[in-house]
Amino acid sequence: MKLKLLAAALAASCAASAFAQSSIIVYGIADAGVMYVNNGGTDSKTKLVSGIADGSRLGFKGTEDLGGGYKAVFNLEARVELDNGKQQAGNLSSNQGVALIEGLNFTVPPAAGGGATAAALVAGVRNALNPAVVVNINNALFDRTSMVGLVTPVGAVLLGRMYTPGYEVIDNGDTFESGTAGSWGGVLMGTGGLLTAGMAIRSDEAIQYRIELPNGIGAALMYASRNSGYIGMDRRFRAANIRYKANGWDVGAAYNEGLDQVGNRGLVTSTIAGSYATGDWKFFAGAHKQKNENSVIIRFANDQLAPTFTQFGATLGPILAAQANAALRRNFLLDAISYQVGLHYRVGAGRIMASVARQNDRRADASDATQYAIGYDHNLSKRTDVYLVAAMIKNENDGQYAIGAASAPGGFTGKPGQDSKGVQLGIRHRF
Repeated sequence: MKLKLLAAALAASCAASAFAQSSIIVYGIADAGVMYVNNGGTDSKTKLVSGIADGSRLGFKGTEDLGGGYKAVFNLEARVELDNGKQQAGNLSSNQGVALIEGLNFTVPPAAGGGATAAALVAGVRNALNPAVVVNINNALFDRTSMVGLVTPVGAVLLGRMYTPGYEVIDNGDTFESGTAGSWGGVLMGTGGLLTAGMAIRSDEAIQYRIELPNGIGAALMYASRNSGYIGMDRRFRAANIRYKANGWDVGAAYNEGLDQVGNRGLVTSTIAGSYATGDWKFFAGAHKQKNENSVIIRFANDQLAPTFTQFGATLGPILAAQANAALRRNFLLDAISYQVGLHYRVGAGRIMASVARQNDRRADASDATQYAIGYDHNLSKRTDVYLVAAMIKNENDGQYAIGAASAPGGFTGKPGQDSKGVQLGIRHRF
């Protein structure tokens, strides 16, 4: 309802404000399909999924020419889940992440409930770490993008919630363009899906400077203070990239850095990725280093669980809380390097896509995984295409990665080391 009212209001105002606006565009993507997947456990095998190849969305963007090389710009883009009409999403798999509570053994005296109470506490922590909503947890109207800015002869200054410079490079180097079961992000997001994200996709409260030079070189700088980062919990976020797009090349290097709620170094990523197109072929490659010793989820989870431990009193409560905190710090630690290579081959009105991605977890309790994917995307028109993708994630050690989509992470397999296999068939329409 909020989106309908906003769309109507903006459309009605276009004619009245035409003299002031150079252009205003209402646009979007409607994408949905059927997914058959085997994740083991209790997870259902057949699903209707919104946003498999591209997140479904409704957006508004505009430009006003101010003269002298200056332009005012804005972009508002809302998430739309076609399967239920909502603006939030959870993991595609219903299985829970065993690795998220690994080593969590509460010691509760018999007088306080003993083993039964300890088991209930573990279950409570597990449920807290496997929420029903992991995408747009703040239920923001314009969760995808909300930005206004000024373009000048020496670059653009943009303000709001935007894609980070690091994610921009990842996206350019992803064979499956950050969507479907073949997306590089399927094994790049850590053992807890977006709860332990290996990349900050967007940042709240951001100030960004961008420049695009005639020779194909571009660059971006981003800074954000308190309540920044992908879920608005970072104390500070900063990032930068440099890119080259010319002569068939689209390559870049980027660095993202976030601080947790009290200023400890959080998620830090370094990325080199891109593509090269020649004739009917397009080749992709990338490497991504991720490290997070102080995830913002640790303090968030501790705050959520505090009332549970308070009921055990001033002596036992803090002991149990310390046990939970130690497990969270261990299980939400990220230290990995991810690689991906792939290609496109154009065939008539379509293209064949194939890729291999590897997540090399360098922790003692490693969650390693290798993802194999192949697909075909066929254009029915300039705006509409259909796609078929098959993929397998081969999990190793504590790995529980499950096949995902553009709109939501896959979640978990039934148990560590179990493979995830699936096929996705969908249609995408751009308007």
